[in-house]
Amino acid sequence: MTQPNPYQQTPVPVSPQPPAWTPAAPVATGQPVATGLSMKERNPVLVWLLWPLLTLGIYSLVWYYKIHKEMAEFDRRRAVPVAGPVLVLLFLSWTLIAPLVSYYNTGNRIRNAQRAAGLPETCSAVGGMLLMLVFGVGVVYYQSELNKICAAYGVPAGQQIPLHA
Repeated sequence: MTQPNPYQQTPVPVSPQPPAWTPAAPVATGQPVATGLSMKERNPVLVWLLWPLLTLGIYSLVWYYKIHKEMAEFDRRRAVPVAGPVLVLLFLSWTLIAPLVSYYNTGNRIRNAQRAAGLPETCSAVGGMLLMLVFGVGVVYYQSELNKICAAYGVPAGQQIPLHA
């Protein structure tokens, strides 16, 4: 009788396995895949210049909080921080790099919201971040990009709306 060789491997039958990743089926443009709440349309110049002047800069923080809250309610599938970006501006603005990262991330979140609305992604995170360095004009740019989403739906703030992507 022969002893089995412990170093010899027994052949393992290969079974066809499905790939670990499969691409998602393309979503039809006309069919919504989720719902969210509409955002508020604001005048970009008032948000950038008048309200911050009247409130000694406090409105800038309020606006930053509000747009993040509205983006979180707009597309609940994405994790959008609400208070974190404002806290970065309040407590880490002395680092100079943290606010720039926050502004950059805000631009990406706006672009994601445009995608979810089924609109062309026209918001540039780098452009908005650089415009923030020029007298805070990035506020006008970001609010204009958010207003495109509001105009696409044409409903008042807080209404249930379909998301397409």
